[in-house]
Amino acid sequence: MTEQAERYDRIAAGYARWWAPVIAPQAIPLLDRLQEAIDAGARRLIDVGTGTGTLAIAALRRWPGVEVVGIDASGGMASAAAAEADRLLEPDERARFRTEVAFADELPFPDSSFDAVMSSFVYQLVPNRARALREARRVLRPNGTLAYVSWLSDDRFFRPDAEFDEALDEIGIGAREPDDRPGDLPGVDGAAAQLRRAGFRDVRAVPGLLEHPFDVEGYLRFMTEFDEEDLVRSLDEEERDRLLRSLRSRLSRLPDDALVLRLPTVAVTGRRT
Repeated sequence: MTEQAERYDRIAAGYARWWAPVIAPQAIPLLDRLQEAIDAGARRLIDVGTGTGTLAIAALRRWPGVEVVGIDASGGMASAAAAEADRLLEPDERARFRTEVAFADELPFPDSSFDAVMSSFVYQLVPNRARALREARRVLRPNGTLAYVSWLSDDRFFRPDAEFDEALDEIGIGAREPDDRPGDLPGVDGAAAQLRRAGFRDVRAVPGLLEHPFDVEGYLRFMTEFDEEDLVRSLDEEERDRLLRSLRSRLSRLPDDALVLRLPTVAVTGRRT
């Protein structure tokens, strides 16, 4: 198991509570891009990197005739997806969903197994996106559709994150190393070109923007229970108290708009040649 998969095993509960709701407004509209395929008879879908099942569960609710296999490299995430399905789906819907632990670039299915492939915020994480996209093509039937959404690379700046680093520095821990996010898509045109090179036609890539408003306490819990849980847990009690006091004070002085997380996205679709 990769280090990344092990990390997602550890953070599965926090992901379900704090991150899945943030990305859902950009993930679920991806289903609109699969509607034509469903109308044409697509019934067997795979959700690559299902996470906590947000996209799969929405698809099962929207389309009574489809079956979805959700794969994830993390067993913890796959279990979380199954638990969310148990909680949110009706029995007939739940019967049409199963999860497996598998990697995006090594799908354990025969050629032409699925009518459609969908994925939300996963292809920026894979070690080799070209290989993962070719693997998606392999398991698609001829003319099958791939639709995915991911992050676009940009010079993003989120003021609360800067305040978090300054609070760490203030208590003597030191700011975090910059996250250069090397897997983010280089641009809309580049995303489309990558899919064409993987053997897809009728490719479209459309930019979007995720906007999520935090409040002070919501951001504090997001960081301490999910995004930087390991770091915060490593602090002793006095350090944690000082960090939270400093960060709460800093955040309370920010205007509401500075607490809105804005991240550029791209939705990419294509059909197997």
